[in-house]
Amino acid sequence: MNDLSKNILLWVVIAVVLISVFNSFNTGTGRVDTVAYSEFLRDVKDGSVNTVTFKGDKIIGQRVGSGEFMTYNPETDNTALIGVLQDNGVRIEAAPPERQSFLMQLFISSFPILLLIAVWVYFMRQMQGAGGGRGAMAFGKSRARLLGEDQVNVTFADVAGVE
Repeated sequence: MNDLSKNILLWVVIAVVLISVFNSFNTGTGRVDTVAYSEFLRDVKDGSVNTVTFKGDKIIGQRVGSGEFMTYNPETDNTALIGVLQDNGVRIEAAPPERQSFLMQLFISSFPILLLIAVWVYFMRQMQGAGGGRGAMAFGKSRARLLGEDQVNVTFADVAGVE
């Protein structure tokens, strides 16, 4: 495998990893209108909200005719809000908060350690002189080659100034 194909393969792998990381952080909920919490309460009291789903601090609701909306719950205790929703005949659902997958959590938590190991290996290879004799420990390595008698091409007659 030549250097060009190795470089292309490396960039393809880096691009795939970056795309997968960005896609995992993207929730992909589609087009959902975000409304203010006060507007949400006004819509509930007007009777224009059909169903509400609690996902952690998110409130995702379905209006009677115009579609989905989302808002964030500023309250820590939902008892007052649940009472208002029940009084206005809104169907209440609950869902667990969204979590990252186990593999993504493992990757994120182990990435700094893997990065430190990679840097350490890089420096160790540089110190040992990997890659053609460069590095911190390459100062004592001679590049001289021992020539045999049949390989010597220079004679005393070739040397200038010798009588």
